[in-house]
Amino acid sequence: MDKKTEDLQKILDTGIIAIVRVSSASDAIDVCGAVARGGVKTIEVTMTVPGAIDAIKEFKKQSKDGDVLLGAGTVLDPETARVVILNGADFIVSPNLNIDVIRMAHRYGKLVIPGTFTPTEILAAWDAGADIVKVFPAGVVGPQYLRDIKGPLPQIRLTPTGGITLENAPDFIRAGASCVSVATSLVDKKALADRNFDVITEKARQFIEAVKVGRSS
Repeated sequence: MDKKTEDLQKILDTGIIAIVRVSSASDAIDVCGAVARGGVKTIEVTMTVPGAIDAIKEFKKQSKDGDVLLGAGTVLDPETARVVILNGADFIVSPNLNIDVIRMAHRYGKLVIPGTFTPTEILAAWDAGADIVKVFPAGVVGPQYLRDIKGPLPQIRLTPTGGITLENAPDFIRAGASCVSVATSLVDKKALADRNFDVITEKARQFIEAVKVGRSS
């Protein structure tokens, strides 16, 4: 099994991608550590974080065991995709569908998760080589939308993003999501402001359990 296939399997096994969108690189590093301690080992640092690339490099340096997949999110163009890959990003996530970003990820043998919403975009992303297709914003349409998409397109791996909570995560999994991507429901703003990273670690554990509930029912 090659590295890319192993990385994909790690995402699918855990069933959660933690989205870290905070106000500084140092906060991003601290949150990544808290999330990883809770068992969520697939983490996306968005390019909206000031110093995001430095955060990715530093956290990867600190993760000596190498069991954390650290990706770059909000990647809007192939130039940014190349920069973050060269600086250690394990996978690429976009809020939109840009075929050139997918091609760039392929060039470097990295996983790519483009953002889509409509059935046409979802199929176009898959045909272009997306490893997982992000459905965003998923919260506004709910799990039934994923269930409807999976009917004619059962082969496509989907990760709903936007509005995913502990309460609805099992429903999205039952609707056919391969994994869920979680931001604000996991990275508690008050806990971050109070530097209470144990709360974030516990939330990560709870999301792992929520995915298990969805998969077992």
